[in-house]
Amino acid sequence: MTTMEMESSKFNIDAPRWDQSTFVGRLKHFFNITDPRTALVSEQELDSAKLLVDSCRAGSVPPGTSIEQLHYAKKLYDSAFHPDTGDKMNLIGRMSFQVPGGMAITGCMLQFYRTVPAVVFWQWVNQSFNALVNYTNRNAASPITLTQIGVAYLTATSTALATAVGLNLYTKKAPPLIARWVPFAAVAAANCVNIPMMRQQELINGIAVTDENDNKLGHSRKAAIKGISQVVISRIAMAAPGMILLPILMERLEAFPFMKKIRFLHAPLQVMLAGGFLLFMVPVACSLFPQRCSMPVSSLELELRESIVKQYGEQIRYVYFNKGL
Repeated sequence: MTTMEMESSKFNIDAPRWDQSTFVGRLKHFFNITDPRTALVSEQELDSAKLLVDSCRAGSVPPGTSIEQLHYAKKLYDSAFHPDTGDKMNLIGRMSFQVPGGMAITGCMLQFYRTVPAVVFWQWVNQSFNALVNYTNRNAASPITLTQIGVAYLTATSTALATAVGLNLYTKKAPPLIARWVPFAAVAAANCVNIPMMRQQELINGIAVTDENDNKLGHSRKAAIKGISQVVISRIAMAAPGMILLPILMERLEAFPFMKKIRFLHAPLQVMLAGGFLLFMVPVACSLFPQRCSMPVSSLELELRESIVKQYGEQIRYVYFNKGL
């Protein structure tokens, strides 16, 4: 057995490659797993990566496997499989698809904002995309019914449309730049509705909390509120730079004579620029808060707090949970 093979056999595949307690460590991690190139990897290669990860967890790494191969397999696994269930996530809902999917939708929302039908269509497309992303990246320990999914989708879409159409009509006489910011206002408002509605079971019944060794301690609604609030902030932060700065940039560019001659290229240009923003903002926004969120036992509901203290005394001071993305 070579030195590299010996190292591979002792490799802890679930140990964070970068320190998840720091923003920089989380940023490196999310740059790795939100890499849009992983969205192009074949299903066969993803399944092979899962087999290798599972083999490593079982302590039986195939002979000849290098550390680099294990790191790459874990990268593919984290990008495509749900952290709670281990099930393969649908392609469109994966964070690695946020750049190609989000850039097309964001670019079109920012380009086609002048007429009500265009606003309605692109906001509907965006909320359909967001609903799928939110459902895919939920905390899977809290199941949600098809009826609840439908209500969440309709509520968020209605909120986005009402905000976008209302502001679109209200800003008819406002400076052009203000009208260009309407899509962001609609996206922000819808995120405040879509994510909590899609994860309503966690708010109603609580989110599963564990100790530092992943031993389940119970369910907490307060933990759910904290986790979902952080996800809402992250999603708004993800969209903000592109949807706020791009309108300013396009306003300046469109003043040049050459831009007036190539109006048919404005939409593709906005799509590409939106992609540039999202390429950086997806990992940055995901890194704002730890995915494995923590909360002091003293901040939990009285009943759960008493249950933990009764069973473990003062040994457990913090509980942990997957806040989702």
